[in-house]
Amino acid sequence: MWKKSKVTDQTATGQGGPSEAEQEEEKKAGIKKRSKVPGVMITQFIEVLPEGKSTPDFLRKPIALTIQEGKLAIFKANVCGDPKPEVTWGRAKGDMSDTETFQKKYDEATGEYTLEIHRVSGEEADTYKCYAINEYGKAICTAALNVIEVGFKKKKAMEQLEDIGGKGVDKEEAVKEPGEIDERFWEIIMSADRKDYERICAEFGVKDFRVMLKKLSEKKKERQEEQAKYIETINNLKHIDIKGVGIASFEFDLELKDLASRIFLYKDGVMIPYSDEEEMKHSLKTVGKKLIFSVRDLKAEDAGLYQVDVEEVNLFSTDFKIPTVDFIVKIQEVKAKEREDAMFECVLSQPWPRIKWMGKNATLEEGEKYTITVSEDKLIHRLLIKDCSQLDKGIYSAAAGIKTCSAWLIVEADSDPASHGKKKTRKTTQAGGTGLDLGKLAQEQQEKLAKERQEQIDAANKARAEEERLAREALLAPPPPDTGDGDSGEGGDSGEGKDTGDGKNNSKSGSNKSKDGGKSVGKSVGASNNDIDPNGEGDGDSKGRKGHTGPLIPDTVIGKKHTETLWLLHGIPNCLLLCMPDPGVQFVSGLSNVHALIGQPAELMCKLSNDNCEGTWYRNSKKLTADDGHIMSRDGANHKLVINRCQEEDSGKYRFEADGRKTEAMLNVEDPPRFDPDDLSAFSQPVIVKVGNSTTFKLPFVGREPMKIQWYRKGEELLDDNTTKIEKSFTQSRLLLSKCQRKDTGEIKIKLKNEHGTMEAISRLIVLGEYSGVSVTASCIHIKWRAPKDDGGCPVINYNLERQQVGRNTWKKLGDIPEKKRAVTDVVAGNEYEFRVYAINVSGLSEPSSPSEFIFAKDPKNPPGKVEDLKVADTSYTALSLSWNKPTEEVGVQDEAKGYFIEVRQAECIDWTRCNVTPIILTTFTVKSLKAMAMYWIRVIAINDGGEGVPQDLDNYILAMPPPVRPCFTDNKMKSFMVVRAGNSVRILLNFEASPWPEVTWLKDDVPLLKRVNISNSESSSQLLITSSERSDSGIYTIVVKNLVGQESFSVEVRVTDDPKPPGPVELEENVPGTVTVIWEPSPDEKRDDHLHYSVSKRDSTKGSWSTVADRLFNNKFTACNIMPGREYHFRVYAKNDMGMSAPSESPTWGNTFVVNMPAYKTCDLRTAPAFLVPLRQHTAPKGYECYMSCAIKGNPKPRVTWYRNNISLNTNTNYLITNICGVCSLLILRVTPKDWGEYNIQIESALGRAESSTKLTVRGENSTDLL
Repeated sequence: MWKKSKVTDQTATGQGGPSEAEQEEEKKAGIKKRSKVPGVMITQFIEVLPEGKSTPDFLRKPIALTIQEGKLAIFKANVCGDPKPEVTWGRAKGDMSDTETFQKKYDEATGEYTLEIHRVSGEEADTYKCYAINEYGKAICTAALNVIEVGFKKKKAMEQLEDIGGKGVDKEEAVKEPGEIDERFWEIIMSADRKDYERICAEFGVKDFRVMLKKLSEKKKERQEEQAKYIETINNLKHIDIKGVGIASFEFDLELKDLASRIFLYKDGVMIPYSDEEEMKHSLKTVGKKLIFSVRDLKAEDAGLYQVDVEEVNLFSTDFKIPTVDFIVKIQEVKAKEREDAMFECVLSQPWPRIKWMGKNATLEEGEKYTITVSEDKLIHRLLIKDCSQLDKGIYSAAAGIKTCSAWLIVEADSDPASHGKKKTRKTTQAGGTGLDLGKLAQEQQEKLAKERQEQIDAANKARAEEERLAREALLAPPPPDTGDGDSGEGGDSGEGKDTGDGKNNSKSGSNKSKDGGKSVGKSVGASNNDIDPNGEGDGDSKGRKGHTGPLIPDTVIGKKHTETLWLLHGIPNCLLLCMPDPGVQFVSGLSNVHALIGQPAELMCKLSNDNCEGTWYRNSKKLTADDGHIMSRDGANHKLVINRCQEEDSGKYRFEADGRKTEAMLNVEDPPRFDPDDLSAFSQPVIVKVGNSTTFKLPFVGREPMKIQWYRKGEELLDDNTTKIEKSFTQSRLLLSKCQRKDTGEIKIKLKNEHGTMEAISRLIVLGEYSGVSVTASCIHIKWRAPKDDGGCPVINYNLERQQVGRNTWKKLGDIPEKKRAVTDVVAGNEYEFRVYAINVSGLSEPSSPSEFIFAKDPKNPPGKVEDLKVADTSYTALSLSWNKPTEEVGVQDEAKGYFIEVRQAECIDWTRCNVTPIILTTFTVKSLKAMAMYWIRVIAINDGGEGVPQDLDNYILAMPPPVRPCFTDNKMKSFMVVRAGNSVRILLNFEASPWPEVTWLKDDVPLLKRVNISNSESSSQLLITSSERSDSGIYTIVVKNLVGQESFSVEVRVTDDPKPPGPVELEENVPGTVTVIWEPSPDEKRDDHLHYSVSKRDSTKGSWSTVADRLFNNKFTACNIMPGREYHFRVYAKNDMGMSAPSESPTWGNTFVVNMPAYKTCDLRTAPAFLVPLRQHTAPKGYECYMSCAIKGNPKPRVTWYRNNISLNTNTNYLITNICGVCSLLILRVTPKDWGEYNIQIESALGRAESSTKLTVRGENSTDLL
């Protein structure tokens, strides 16, 4: 059992609290001081210390201890002070009077005070205090002692048994309530995920989930209330886990209310030091709100319960368990050739689901490049590295728990000169392996583990039997002699009993006062024949044991279950059921995850500790029955579920329940690509075809869609072209090769891939021809051929060779040739020819052979060399541009390049992909359709008639991203200061450029932002938004833009304010004649706004306007000069800030004015009646011309004007333009027509009268007389 001392003292985390006497002393004490040593509290008795004197302090304080029971615990301390302090020891609970257990020592040579606690037990687990006192003060520090109890405690078992007996509970009621569970359980489960509740409860033996969950909810609520004192939020809790070689860490996001709050780290209740330096054993790294605690150089003793506290409040607990796994067989060095597979393998001492493989300090995952396999017994682990290249060489590591092993992978270059300048064919061989029989080693290890488990079970059974024997002896021990005096002690027995030996008991009644004053009816048991007398009743007032002469039996047995009592009296150890819970049925081995192929059988099996227990199977929480096509069987304690033919709907979570226990596992039904064995065998046979003919490769398959199908020839992927055609369907794929040539001979491979796996099949193409070899120059073609397989029964005498130039339809005979070769010299350089041969015997000519391949008459070419100066011209997130120079020519070694192939592959892939199907001539190329920020390898291959040259790789990988650009801001005019009215939004948008995509961080006054601030980032800009600002949002906001190249920052000062409130009342004083001192109360906003200032305005009785006499005053007083007698003065005071100016605060009137009697004046009436200053005149206008009529009017108020023609109002007629500008009224007719002839008049009127003026318009023109 792990016992942790209770934390009550607030002086430092993990320390005990003061006693009542100390609290009384502290009330009388003067000054509290804090020591330089954390966790030490100093109290100074007087305000001023005499010169040369000092209060006590600790140079070295005692540290907390966690120690096993029975060991020696030692606390040490060194103190200082003048005069020399007196040192005493104490503890929070209990006394220290036992001098044999507690020994206090002092070493004069070292000045060290020591407290030794001998043979510690659980009773000594407490908080111990060390006091240092002199006449000027005292110093106190505390240290916790945690005791690990081991073994069976007879005394403790008796106490538990008496408690159970005293309460009178049944066996079922003797199970512990959740509140009695080890506190370690609550520490772990309050920080655990819900999915781990079941595992933790099983580990601590908690069965009643309902009670546990209720209690857990209460404890979580209490913890949240305690945490609310110090923290704002805590989330994203991640439990401790091994992250790398020898490193474990856990992390969470934390926002403190007070950044000065102290954070403590505990392991198994003992405070441990930590640092922000990563090379320390325990370190804390803070990234924004995220706290990452790391433990380095892991060892077995680092396992335990880690807790993080803020001040005295627990935040997070995580249980770190280090598995006892080791490597029996470590990985060995592997030497592999290029394009060969390499295998690393190891054997573990314990089953382990999956170890961590690392290559060149990077974690390796299952994929096209790597295959990770685990044996069924989970002891043998293998890593297969496919298609090794020079890039794969390096150190590879395997990690299981805290154990690691490493080995080199050496990739040897292919030294075959014939492969120079050609793409190497993928090898089917495999390098590596330990050379040992790992299966045999794993089987031996399994047997060893099974033997150890059996020994542990036997030892546990033996120990349990011993404990049962001890408990039985304690239960059956005779009671102490009974004095019969009920008043002699608390809970004593006053009843006297006499047993006659025949099962009857004659008892005399007596009375006894128990400690709680309660009464009970006693029953006695006779010892004769080990039987129970149910009629033997005693009448006593005892709450404890009754008077009897037989063996001691718990009250819970008598009258409850007679059979159990008989078992007890016969010595059967089932009596222990009264004091400990029945563990019930346990799982010896649980279910394991299963991966099965569709259509294949799958089996789930578990084993119970009881052979006679039934169970139930579930899939996805649905009960399974035999009607569902599942076979459920039981063989003793083994329970098995078999699915004969797995289908997709069989996938899911399977659960087996028995006696309230359950175990779960996942069944994953996979449908990877698969071939029929017969079809695969037929496909693997070589295909032989003659030159110029066509052939087909076909292979059916099954597997889940979508399926990726690829065909390869000699390691190069085939694409559709003139001679190659690929057909694909859901069930098969076919490759059609036409006009096969001898150079096409080689490996043919089909590769299928879907989400569940990859499958390959290999065949071989052999192209035969009558011509065994051709040697060509510009002036001669040397040709050879083979003899016919069938000579017709007669030997071949001669051969007849014919030649045809490509583009012509005639064959030219070159004569009879006795040998099977000929040098043809009558060829023209640069022309293309083909040949055929006849065999001749005594019977005549044979049929002609198949024509040879087209042969150019030219000198042979050597493959080109490597391209030169290969470089990346430009990059983006989806494309990159390459440029290079042609390879140099060397006579007889490498010739001129005629074209180029560009190949690309992602870092995690093993196959190169050609970007161009046909060679390009230019020395530049743009690779497109890349994934942003992906890593790519690029190479360029030169080619000519002699073949492909050696690939030229870039020196390093390329990231699909624009060229690196140091972050910089692109806005020319960026505001570094802004004022925002409180309640309005704050929006800061900054544009920048950077490559690669930068990390953008915003800070406010050099600390992280609050959650209410919204940050929106894009590729080239970042925006800070506060939707509703408050005054507390004022500050300096800094943006930090950082990437691999560098970083840039910019700060903006934001001032959130509002219109200031006006100053308080204004008073006027005259301290010096001719001056007035204006004094006012400050504005309420003065304390909240450091930019607030004041302005003073003045107005005297001789002037009607206000003038500013003072501005930007940061105090509350101003003296105005030049105050003239006989005038009245008024003052106004305004409060100003960055937002604006407040309403004024008025001062009282200052001074007196002279009184002057002014005569009364009669007011003038300026109103006039409407009248014409200039009346209308007669108008005669030609037809088609414009006519303009005008007059001048007067009147006050301004009169209303109306125009009439023949007594019809024209004001609303759009054919006339009517205006009235400054009393000049006009009417305009744009084009006069005979219809406009008539009388026009204008009327003006107001409240004072009306006036009128008229005129006539005469129209001249053709037939004008007819208009009259």
